[in-house]
Amino acid sequence: MRIAVAGASGYIGGRLVPRLLDAGHSVAVLTRDAGRLRGFPWAEHVRIVEGALEDPEAAAELCSGAETLYYLVHSMASTRDFGRLERECALTAAVAARDAGVQRIVYLSGLHPEGELSRHLESRLEVGRILQSSGVPLFELQAGLVIGSGSASFEMVRHLTDVLPVMPAPRWVLNRIQPIAVRDALHYLLAVGEADPGRAGTYDIGGPDVLTYKDMMRLYADAAGIRRPRVLTLPVLTPWLAAQWVNLVTPIPRTLAVPLVESLQHDCVARDRRIDEVVPPPAEGLTSYRRALDLALERLDLDSVETSWASAHVLGEPAEPLPSDPDWAGRTVFTDLKEVRTSASPAALWRVVVAVGGETGWYSLPLAWRLRGLLDKVVGGVGLNRGRRSRADLRVGDVVDFWRVEALDPERLLRLRADMRVPGKAWLEFRIEPDGHGCICRQRAVYFPRGLSGRLYWWALVPFHGTIFSGMARRITARAEADAEGTGA
Repeated sequence: MRIAVAGASGYIGGRLVPRLLDAGHSVAVLTRDAGRLRGFPWAEHVRIVEGALEDPEAAAELCSGAETLYYLVHSMASTRDFGRLERECALTAAVAARDAGVQRIVYLSGLHPEGELSRHLESRLEVGRILQSSGVPLFELQAGLVIGSGSASFEMVRHLTDVLPVMPAPRWVLNRIQPIAVRDALHYLLAVGEADPGRAGTYDIGGPDVLTYKDMMRLYADAAGIRRPRVLTLPVLTPWLAAQWVNLVTPIPRTLAVPLVESLQHDCVARDRRIDEVVPPPAEGLTSYRRALDLALERLDLDSVETSWASAHVLGEPAEPLPSDPDWAGRTVFTDLKEVRTSASPAALWRVVVAVGGETGWYSLPLAWRLRGLLDKVVGGVGLNRGRRSRADLRVGDVVDFWRVEALDPERLLRLRADMRVPGKAWLEFRIEPDGHGCICRQRAVYFPRGLSGRLYWWALVPFHGTIFSGMARRITARAEADAEGTGA
């Protein structure tokens, strides 16, 4: 079957595509930047359409010849006018699917109660109505919290429970929630992609357990082998205040914490099991919440997280690649270049460079890095504790704390683009060049300031750069030499 996927680089899409290929389907995917897919092991086996979903030509090319369109994109408040952006993308996809003769659209939406909804859930429902209006049979699957290694819901539960032995919480922690394991969500998505279009409709999907958020944190503590947190429900914590708390304590940034918290204000439980009439449950049965936790923690221990919410491409935020040096003419640009020669081989040096961030840290003044991450959180940025998808492996688009991998050429180049809040644009780049029996490590920070505040920001940090960046370059090369001696490489 010929299948088109919008949102292939997202948390769910990145896991769905390889399973579609394993099932023998021919897959086309849409991405704003084809380079971002280079690190996915399935990238060479799909047809890549480069462009934005709101572009009618790109959407038409994606849907051309497709029998099924998976619509797995969302903005999650990545822009102030995210509702308008979601409407525009949904309408463009709906027209493209209709004109291309697509037989079915599969859309992953959210479980919701009747009545007033959060902005995020209301936007999700509106997207479904737009896709339905295309006339193409629509399978709309409504899921609650998706639990799996790297999912935003799992990371929020994990960090709140790990960090806070006593947690002041709003009353919504007592609302009922029906989470679903990511493997079960993928089971339903795969199956309806081949289902009879005559069975199209809106279906709730959920796991076997109905819990409160308080239950979910306590069960996580049991699975992780830590003390159960004491949860104190306070009526004074508004959704906005709770989102700020989540932003500071967990890796979830404020722009994502707000819609997540708003969506928890009501019970989020499947109203029926009509989906069983179209797709039988998995042969081994639906995955319990506790089992889903065990599987997610096992993935973390094995360093084999397949996709992560943090690395997922966010609708409406195209990459901003570092301009080439000749393009800097006439622009204000600040750079900090450190060069260190080392006897280590390029391969040995690369292993150290590519492990930067996350549990490894930044090789220099860890307290200063943590303070910068905390300040970023306070002003609504992503902070330092997003970590990494993998301790040893990187691919384009991955996050590394408050950076994102923009370019990667093994044993030659790693370029990180700043996701942190700065008055301008910033990059951190590592280049490795062979030099006789060793190599040269060229570490370069590049900053394009915005206005006077941008210049003041750079000048304020200049006294620290000599210590932080020099120490980082020296310790990276020293670590590579020590590792090479230890392995005999």
